[in-house]
Amino acid sequence: MEMLSIEKELQGNAYPGRGIIIGKTPDGTKAVTAYFIMGRSENSRNRVFVTEGEGIRTQAYDPSKLTDPSLIIYAPVRVLGNRTIVTNGDQTDTIYDRMDRELTFEQSLRCREFEPDGPNYTPRISGVMHIEDSKYDYAMSILKSNNGDPSCCNRYTFTYDNPVAGEGHFIHTYKCDGNPLPSFEGEPKLVNILDDMNAYTELLWGSLNEENKVSLFVRYIDIATGTYETKIINKNA
Repeated sequence: MEMLSIEKELQGNAYPGRGIIIGKTPDGTKAVTAYFIMGRSENSRNRVFVTEGEGIRTQAYDPSKLTDPSLIIYAPVRVLGNRTIVTNGDQTDTIYDRMDRELTFEQSLRCREFEPDGPNYTPRISGVMHIEDSKYDYAMSILKSNNGDPSCCNRYTFTYDNPVAGEGHFIHTYKCDGNPLPSFEGEPKLVNILDDMNAYTELLWGSLNEENKVSLFVRYIDIATGTYETKIINKNA
């Protein structure tokens, strides 16, 4: 698979929706994840990321303008022991609770489907990073309607053992802007990762469409120690 420039991927797509990147730094020492949200409506744009425990939560920037909290207020990132869960919806809690009961990542999502927001039927995208004994692996999932047909849920899980240094995988909700919004197609895209977290954060944020971008979360986790650094950028700051 050809490695794509994450900068070009984002700059060339005005509305990828919500996106997850997971990978490893070129020097091989850090596990990396990034999650961003975008919005076209006032309700979707009226959000910020806030820290909650070891993870984050979305919350209304201006509570008086919040018209519908469903599908937009949730915890995108939670940490369960040596696992970091990143998703685009409240399935974060489903994965957390079920993996805590010894179910696998894939099994944990069996009770969930795409979002009930027809005609878009926004895919649920999820990822889990696992670091143990200085070893790192991750998995990504997408639950989507069958080409816009909500009577069938298509489920795809991708696992990456011993990820290659400098490589990451990028999955997002929408193929591009549209009405209805077309779902992401194919397997996660192979994209570049940088060693410098500040530079990577700036690269991602600067590449997202200025009008539609809302918030960005980036975390670098030391594979040897499990310690991490986090960056959060909110357009509504």
